[in-house]
Amino acid sequence: MSGVDLDRIAPTIRAAADRVRASVGDDVGDRVERALLRTLRDTISVDEAGAFVITGDIPAMWLRDSTTQMTPYLRLVGECQELAAVLWSVVRRQIRLIEHDPYANSFNREPDGAHYDPDDLHDDPLVWEQKYEVDSLGYPVTFAHALWRATGDTAALDDRAHRVFRTIVDQWRLETDHDRSAYRFVRPGAKATETLTRDGRGSPVAVTGMTWSGFRPSDDACTFGYNVPANLFAAEALLAVASIARDVWDDPVLADDADTLRSSITDGVAAHGVVPGPSGADVYAYEVDGLGGVLLMDDANTPSLLSLPLSAPSVVDPAVWAATRAFVTSPANPYWFSGASASGIGSPHTLPGRVWPIALAVDGLVSGAPSRRREVVDLLVATDGGTGDVHEAFDVDDPTQFSRPWFSWADAMFCELAMAAAED
Repeated sequence: MSGVDLDRIAPTIRAAADRVRASVGDDVGDRVERALLRTLRDTISVDEAGAFVITGDIPAMWLRDSTTQMTPYLRLVGECQELAAVLWSVVRRQIRLIEHDPYANSFNREPDGAHYDPDDLHDDPLVWEQKYEVDSLGYPVTFAHALWRATGDTAALDDRAHRVFRTIVDQWRLETDHDRSAYRFVRPGAKATETLTRDGRGSPVAVTGMTWSGFRPSDDACTFGYNVPANLFAAEALLAVASIARDVWDDPVLADDADTLRSSITDGVAAHGVVPGPSGADVYAYEVDGLGGVLLMDDANTPSLLSLPLSAPSVVDPAVWAATRAFVTSPANPYWFSGASASGIGSPHTLPGRVWPIALAVDGLVSGAPSRRREVVDLLVATDGGTGDVHEAFDVDDPTQFSRPWFSWADAMFCELAMAAAED
């Protein structure tokens, strides 16, 4: 097992940081360089199965986080073949992990039996946690597609990847009727957000065309089984599946199945996931069940409603999203917090009154306004609690009160925002 050889990659990182320094400022560029190097140096270990990526402060690999942690480097793969090789190595590991258990969200480096909670119903020694989250399958698919488009390389899109993409489509299709699924998640004695009701099946849902998810991108249990931003993200990922199936694998059956499922999901969202918002305008709900249950909120973790132009640009309805954005960035969203130091979206996953730098970065990235991107960059620097690092969440009135001293996903989002600001 080895780490990433930074000698060949560091000059590319430094050049990217220099562009940020020249446009946004030396301090921001220094932070970008430090964060990009730290993620490569301290989160990745490589063996014959590919690159294993920890979250920063937890020794497990999340399919979602490992993708978002690598996303800023997509801008740079054309400048550095060694960096491209690292990203493809992450894809190879993700594919192997999904093949092992497509319902799991996070894994151990080795089958050593480590678990978040050893009392979970699922006790596979390679699985850290088996919380089924639709986005955990969507992120590796969209990342592999973006990396293929950026590099033209297809070596990692091999027979195993072909089988796994088939599995993803089949599983999402199966979960359009969750009563047919064998998946259960039980964590004895856990609070409501950490387990599923009905002996692990989750709350009842109707068949809507959407695909069911047990948990949100925050790893919290869904209140209602159809998470709308995750479904739209899945629809975007199915476009990627169809593209690779046709152009790389010459598999029109898989491509057609992906397209059919995408239409089912987007039709389901349109029929059940678009609802009147607090102002009367149609907005995307955060979750629905097809039985009348509707949850109006947004969560900082992506895919979120706020992030839809980034996570689902091909399938989002611009008018509905505009009204949704106005709702989720207002006090009508129960997880919108405002204080002396910041205003933004938080999460039921963390304490009330705490906003997430991830959501602030998303707000800057979707704004379309260079001035807003610079404003958010400056805000994230000013609310680091004096640590020089980006955290999971911080108190809107006192940024020295924060969670997770080192959260690599938050680092990545800051880098994405800063590099975007440098390009304005």
